[in-house]
This record gives sequence, C-alpha cells and structure tokens, in this order.
Amino acid sequence: MKVRLASLSEMPAEGTAREFRCGGREYCVARVAGQLSAMDNVCPHRGGPLGTGVIDGGKLICPWHGWQFDPATGRAIHVPDAGVEVYPLSVEGDEVYIDIP
Repeated sequence: MKVRLASLSEMPAEGTAREFRCGGREYCVARVAGQLSAMDNVCPHRGGPLGTGVIDGGKLICPWHGWQFDPATGRAIHVPDAGVEVYPLSVEGDEVYIDIP
C-alpha cells in the first residue's frame, strides 16, 4: 500500500538520516549518494532508533551500539544474518510516498 510519508522538503539532507512516523510505525529515511531509502527504524541488536544515527562511508550507524547497515538493502554489515526491512519510496511532485505492506 502506497502512503504519503512527508514532503520532499522534509527529507534528510545528503549524508544524514531522519525518523518519520507513518501508519502508526516509525521509519528511518536516509539519503546516501543522492538516493533516498526507507527502512525500519528499530535496530535488531538492541532496539536503537536508526533514524537518529549517522551516515559514515555510505553506511547508517546505529547510535546505541554502532551496528552498521547498508541503507539500500537493510543488511547489517558485521552480522550477515541480521538486517532491517527496506521499503520502496517514490516521489510525486513535492510528496514522498512509502510502499508498506
């Protein structure tokens, strides 16, 4: 289901991440190399808020314990079997939509 997430002007700046609430859930949106990606906001390690993390070397780093994730795939870098769900985003005019189940 495609749902409005926010306006394009509310999206994070290059090399940053931000939290968004939509449909009763929290999502992390990151902008890396000009590309926006959306993923679950909860780190599978200890539940840290990924949207308050930092981007370093193209990877999103959880602010609680430093787990690193690829924003495009949601895969954890140091733990191959771990990761977060990634959700497609689309931009229509000045609106950003997220495709959630």
